[in-house]
Amino acid sequence: MSESSAQRIEQLEGELRRRDEQIEAIRRISSALGSIVRTDELIQEALTVSMDLVNAGAGSIILHNPDKEKLVFTHVVGPTADDLIGMEMDPDAGIAGAVFASGELRISEDVTAESEHLTDIGEKVHYQTKNMVTVPLKSVEGEPIGVMQVLNKDEGIFDESDVEILSILGAHIATAIETSRLHDQARLAEVITFVGHISHDVKNMVTPVQTGAETLQFMMQDMFERLDEVKEAHPNEQLIGSVSEITDEVRDFYAEMIDIILDGSNNVQMRTKEISDCIKGMVSEPNFEPLDLREVVERVVKPLSLVAESAGVTLKAQADGVMPPVPVDDKQIYNAIYNLVNNAIQACEEGDTVTIITSAHPAGEWPEGDYALIRVADTGSGIPEEVLEKLFTDDAISTKPGGTGLGTRIIKDVVAAHDGTIDVESEVGVGTTMSVKLPLSRE
Repeated sequence: MSESSAQRIEQLEGELRRRDEQIEAIRRISSALGSIVRTDELIQEALTVSMDLVNAGAGSIILHNPDKEKLVFTHVVGPTADDLIGMEMDPDAGIAGAVFASGELRISEDVTAESEHLTDIGEKVHYQTKNMVTVPLKSVEGEPIGVMQVLNKDEGIFDESDVEILSILGAHIATAIETSRLHDQARLAEVITFVGHISHDVKNMVTPVQTGAETLQFMMQDMFERLDEVKEAHPNEQLIGSVSEITDEVRDFYAEMIDIILDGSNNVQMRTKEISDCIKGMVSEPNFEPLDLREVVERVVKPLSLVAESAGVTLKAQADGVMPPVPVDDKQIYNAIYNLVNNAIQACEEGDTVTIITSAHPAGEWPEGDYALIRVADTGSGIPEEVLEKLFTDDAISTKPGGTGLGTRIIKDVVAAHDGTIDVESEVGVGTTMSVKLPLSRE
């Protein structure tokens, strides 16, 4: 056999090996696509496959977040994974931004020779990029959804075979992401229908409670009116005194209790509707109106005082100085204060105290001045450091059994909608103070 024939056979064998690698890669991605419906798992598997096939030292999936208008490192494999995940950059920044905008794959044999390369990212995570392939990720309609970057080939530079494999995998990764998003949309449609049914059922179940409470209110009013008539007409003062001793406690308490039942029933229906609307993407803009925050706090304290009392916790409200009207959305700010106070009560034990303090600082300019302040201070268990770090973020967790951390997210969203700020001071075993600052002036 001639030398040229041997070389040709060796070349063909190399191409066959590469084809086998491509087929195996597609098989692994297709298998994952058929068995995994979670976007995170799909991306992780696809990125790992891509790196394995081209012998790369690190890899990233960077997806476009249209809400933030940012490119976000959603998945990273390599020594800097923990530092890079979640990092954001402008959609036109760096090589990733250039490929995202152009939709054209780019091979960077030496990234230091490219002016668009962002050196500050590598410096932040203490990782040096030598060479790289950046693959655009596109939707079925051809719209850019992000990029995949595979970095630092173990030996040499990325060749045509590597690029061919990564191009194929990039298309499959984009398809996998789109498929997973379709699964998410289908599940969301099911949730919307389910929540709609729940909202309807809640209304049906709460209506008899409201009707019963209103009927009981009329009956109690009538009973006490008739009792007063009997007492005026009856000559036996000892009997009248005994009857009054038995009934006066109920007379003093029933009206407030029925108001709490009716208010609670109305709030349950409103909150259920808001949850349903939120899932449907119908979140309403805040309806700002000048309100007295002290009155809002009083409405919160009324139902939660029973919760605090049953737990042996003292709940009190106080106002420091004069409180001018504050432009807020009544429902939203009520929900935020309710969650703040309820969370504080849950963090307390018998004998602890929760105090709600409202104050205003009209002098100066926002945020150093011209603000109203709501502080919820408790003498409870305090917040552990690992929980405090994630508080009021999308990764918020709860320390309560069965808790979801949803309450803190509601608070964060309401404060953000009011262009306010929230600060937390906490010490384990001592207590927590949460301070919400809201602007007094609003156009």
